Amino acid sequence: MVHTASAPPASGPGVRAWIIWIVGLSAYVLSITNRTSLSAVGVDTAERFQADASVLALFAVIQLAVYGGMQIPVGLLLDRFGARPIMVIGMLLMAAGQLTMAFSTSIGIALFARVLLGAGDAAIFPSVLRLIALWFPAQRSPIMVQMTGILGQAGQIIAVVPLAALLHATTWTVAFGSIAGLGILFTVLLWLIIRNRPPELTQDVTVDTQTGVVRVVTSSIDTGVGIRAAWAHPGTRLAFWSHFTPPFAGTAFVLLWGMPFLTAGEGRTTAEAAGLLTLFVVAGMIFGPIIGELSRRYPYQRSAGLVLPTIGVQVLAWLAVTLWPGAAPLWLLALLMIALASGGPASLIAFDHARAANPAHRLSTATGVVNAGGFIAALIAVFLIGLAMDLQGAGTPETYSLEAFRIAFLTQLPLWLLGSIFIVVERKRTRIRLGIDAPRR
Repeated sequence: MVHTASAPPASGPGVRAWIIWIVGLSAYVLSITNRTSLSAVGVDTAERFQADASVLALFAVIQLAVYGGMQIPVGLLLDRFGARPIMVIGMLLMAAGQLTMAFSTSIGIALFARVLLGAGDAAIFPSVLRLIALWFPAQRSPIMVQMTGILGQAGQIIAVVPLAALLHATTWTVAFGSIAGLGILFTVLLWLIIRNRPPELTQDVTVDTQTGVVRVVTSSIDTGVGIRAAWAHPGTRLAFWSHFTPPFAGTAFVLLWGMPFLTAGEGRTTAEAAGLLTLFVVAGMIFGPIIGELSRRYPYQRSAGLVLPTIGVQVLAWLAVTLWPGAAPLWLLALLMIALASGGPASLIAFDHARAANPAHRLSTATGVVNAGGFIAALIAVFLIGLAMDLQGAGTPETYSLEAFRIAFLTQLPLWLLGSIFIVVERKRTRIRLGIDAPRR
């Protein structure tokens, strides 16, 4: 049974709502910093743990696997307990993970630290979405969600620049211990500031699938039944593949392989590489509202007009860098960053498909399934790149080479091809289901 209460008042949100959102957004920025904390120190990580490329990739794979696997459980816990305790526990888990990473010297303990990190990270963004739904008027929810997603990416810049500088100026323990300290501070801050709902609401609201407003589902529906029913609709499958295919290359690059490729492979300085990764973040922030507005204006052309072209641009950019004789010029690497940055905003179109395809009582389940798609693709990509480096005998920082990196990044091509095929197939099935296209004879 789905319980519904009145939405937050249509009049503008109060000061308390803005304070809660700012604190929640800041927590999300810190969670992104935690998520990408190895991106700028990949070489340092390999040297500290004497890890080859496959083992280095395993750090990111484990983290992504836990993050993706926690999506549905986190949704159920949010329905039961609200955002405040889930955010506090999530931040505490991330702090524990970074503190463990700060003092770990063995691969096993470091992998356990990434498990804690992935589990804690999975709790933050869905919790902020829940707070937006309950503390802000319905008509403001879409723009608030988009602002949260865009501004949260600033956490990548913190991971790429200040964290790397702190590590190289001090020690591994000081750098990662500092992030853990921030996590403890935010754990206390979240507990003091965040409240599950405004005092005038006695229950949480539900998701309005007709208008696309992001709200909260409170349901005792059987999760297994919900997953099967959601997956049975071609719109959910289209959403899954739309979230699977566009963002994984950018995630794999920023999460782990970007800095080693740019410095050890392309021969760029650390400052140049950090600048390129910063360009990735800024370009993603610019693409977000543009793609969001185009998606709103042309709802029936989202896959053919936005998602598939984004995938094509990424493939062409990578092929251009791969086929360039010698090290790629800076302008071409900048174009690669811009192309990869378009993947994240394009993948958010998947949630529009999920909202349109599912009723309120199973939308949280469907959203969890869809959200897992992008992280499944990313962990596969991260692992395949690392495996390809090892098979070429270029698995350690001393043996990294441009040619090895180029061949390794070509392992992304099958993922792009697989995802694109399923997008085309499920798009057709969805349009038939919606009555837009005539059924095949």
